[in-house]
Amino acid sequence: MLDIGLAHRNEYDLEPGQPSLISIAEAPGRVHFLGEQGGSNAGLFLSAAIDRYVRVAVSARKDNSLRFFAADLGERKRSTLINLKYKREDRWANYLKVAIQVFADLGFPVRGLNFTVLGNIPQQIALASSTAMEIAAAMALRGFFNAQLTKQDLVNKLVNTHTIMFGKAALVVDYLIGLFARKDQFLVVDELSQSIVKKIKSPLSRHYQLFFIDSRVPRMGEESELDFRLADIQKGLTLLCQKQEGASFRDFATTDLMEVMGDFPEKIRRRSMHIVQEFRRIYDAGDALERKELAAFARIIINSHESLRDLYEVSCPEVDWLVKRAQEADGAAAARMTGHGFGGCTYAFIRSDMQEEYKKRLEDYERIFGFRPIVYQVKPASGSRLISVQERVHADIAY
Repeated sequence: MLDIGLAHRNEYDLEPGQPSLISIAEAPGRVHFLGEQGGSNAGLFLSAAIDRYVRVAVSARKDNSLRFFAADLGERKRSTLINLKYKREDRWANYLKVAIQVFADLGFPVRGLNFTVLGNIPQQIALASSTAMEIAAAMALRGFFNAQLTKQDLVNKLVNTHTIMFGKAALVVDYLIGLFARKDQFLVVDELSQSIVKKIKSPLSRHYQLFFIDSRVPRMGEESELDFRLADIQKGLTLLCQKQEGASFRDFATTDLMEVMGDFPEKIRRRSMHIVQEFRRIYDAGDALERKELAAFARIIINSHESLRDLYEVSCPEVDWLVKRAQEADGAAAARMTGHGFGGCTYAFIRSDMQEEYKKRLEDYERIFGFRPIVYQVKPASGSRLISVQERVHADIAY
C-alpha cells in the first residue's frame, strides 16, 4: 500500500530533514441511491459518501512551475500559474488546476507547487472520483495556506471555477456530499437550495453490506441518448408550466399525475412521470429509513429501478439481470442501477451472512452475457478531511 507522503517526498526529492511543508488531505467518492436522472439545478438526491478516497499532497517549489504526479498511475504533468487552463492532454491534472485557480483567485500567494495524487475510487462508474480530486486538492491547499475558508466557501468556489475551466456546469450535489457527509449516514441533498436537507443514520450499517457491481457493458452513444432524455423532460416541464406558470417537477410530486399529464405525448409523459415520481420516492425513502422500515425502503428502490427501465428507459438487459438476481437473493435489502444508465453500475444491500451466497449468484453473469462483472464492497463514509500539515508525514496516513 502506497504512503502518499513518502511517494511525494521521493518524487520531488524532499529529504525527511529538509524544511518543506507538506499538506495532505482526502475526499471520498459518493453514490446516488435515488434521484440522479433529470435536468440540472432542480434535483433531489438520496446519496452517501463511500469509503473510497482520493488523497492529495502539496508542497512548495523553489521555482514558479506547477508539477503534478499521479502516484498510482506513474504519470506526470506540469503547468504554470499563467497558463492555468483546461488542456485535454492533461486529463486528471485539470481537476487539480481547478483547486489551484480557486486559491489564486482569492489572492493567496500561489507560486511554484508540487502535487501528488493517489486514489482508490473506481473510475468511470459514476462515483465522482474527479470531484473528489478537486475537493482533496482544495482541502490540502486550505491547510497549506492556513486559509480561513469554510467548507461552504469551498463548495461555491469550486463549482464556479470548475464551470469556467471546463465550460460546463458542475453538479453542486457532489461537492456538498464530498465535503459534508458523515459516516453511516444517508443524505437527502437538494440541488435547488444547494444544501443537505436531511441526514439519516443508516439502519443498515450493522447487518448489511453495500456492494457495487460494475456490469462492464460498453456504453456506446450514452451522451446522445442522455441528451434526448433531457430534451424530453424539458418539453414535459414546458407543458407543465402551461398548466401552472413557473412550476417545477417537484411541485407535482403529490398530485394525480395521470390527470395532469394525461394529454402529454406518450414519450414525454413517460419521461416526466419518472422524474416527478422520483421526487416522491426520495421523500418516502427518507421516511422509511428514519422509521427503520427496511421492507418499505426496498420496495421504493425496486420501484425506482423499474421506472428507470420502463419509463425513463436507461437500463439494459445486463443491468436488469444484476438487479433481479440481487432482489431474489435471501438477505437482500434493496438493489437498483445507479448512474446515468445504458450499462454502468448497480448497487445492492446484502445481509452480511449472505454475501458469499450473493457473490455466487453473480457467477452466471459472465456465462450469459460475456462480461465479467467487477464487485466492490464499500461503506457509507465521512466527507473530506485534512490529514496532515507538517514536515514529517506519519505512517498512519497510508492506505
